[in-house]
Amino acid sequence: MFLGANSAFASEPGKGTNVLTGESNLTIAQIARAYKAKGIGSIVVGDENYGEGSSREHAAMSPRFLNVRVVITKSFARIHETNLKKQGILALTFAEPKDYEKIEQQDRISVTGLGSLAPGKSVQVIIHKADGQALTIQANHSMTEQQIAWFKAGSALNALN
Repeated sequence: MFLGANSAFASEPGKGTNVLTGESNLTIAQIARAYKAKGIGSIVVGDENYGEGSSREHAAMSPRFLNVRVVITKSFARIHETNLKKQGILALTFAEPKDYEKIEQQDRISVTGLGSLAPGKSVQVIIHKADGQALTIQANHSMTEQQIAWFKAGSALNALN
């Protein structure tokens, strides 16, 4: 997962820091596995055209397997966004693309109001800063009622059962 991805917080593609332990230069998959082992879901923050060149279902299956719950970006590659939705991952875009710049490596992110998730209705994203501050921003989604049911079930396949 993300082997060739460039991180704003790492000097080497596909690498990052486990913010729980401070250990750096780990692969993103190693970090995600460590979070999953502790029962912690994760959120991926991306820039423009997230998922470009990765329209295969596996590009969305790996994050789901590693407990990614949300991907929030400036924009998505169309097919990849749909594949994320099929995997039960909440695909969000920043209502204000400049809000992307507000996120720092040590931040924790919460998405609120998911109980009332509905087509065309934005969601609140709270960025919890290391110093205790909290910033609230808005994010949009393009999910239909059926895709929301997939999200609530954990994937399109789960919704069939």
